[in-house]
Amino acid sequence: MARSSSGIVAGLTAAAIAAVGFLGYQASATAPAHPPKAAAQEPAPAASPAAAGKQDPAKPVPVPEGSGTGVRVVYSVGQKRVWLVGDAAQQPQQQPKSFPVVPSTVHPKPGTYLVGSRSGSVTGSDGVPIEHVVRFATQEGVAVGFSARVDGTTPEPDPNKKTGGIRMTRADGDAMWAFATISSKVVVIP
Repeated sequence: MARSSSGIVAGLTAAAIAAVGFLGYQASATAPAHPPKAAAQEPAPAASPAAAGKQDPAKPVPVPEGSGTGVRVVYSVGQKRVWLVGDAAQQPQQQPKSFPVVPSTVHPKPGTYLVGSRSGSVTGSDGVPIEHVVRFATQEGVAVGFSARVDGTTPEPDPNKKTGGIRMTRADGDAMWAFATISSKVVVIP
């Protein structure tokens, strides 16, 4: 019995190797002789609101011109993006951390603000549990600040409600929380 079992195993192994070899041959026979070249790419235009969340994460997104100097948070309402700009003198080779955000329905006016208050976890103006709230402005009677939903989602806000929460992922919220302490500078650009 042992002799016939080893014969069956050897036969199945040989059949499997033959099948893999045949499939490999078929794949190589239908592959092009030379892979197609990538299409030439034009320089990327400034990010539009529709493309703001579709940046290549491997490429750093440059800090917008006219967004001030020094250590600061830069928030572009139009690009739906934030940059955490550190001290270039202490870390000259480090690129600022940048990530997409979901703007609130109430937008702060362009200008320079200071972080005025922070909360570890609260209920947002939309009734959703949020964490790492960094408030820096008041507009139309609504507190405006950065935060992350505890459930980790980043849906668009209800356009019929006045909300001031600029939402981001929980990981980005952690980075914002560590970076933007009380009196940190926040520069808002269009």
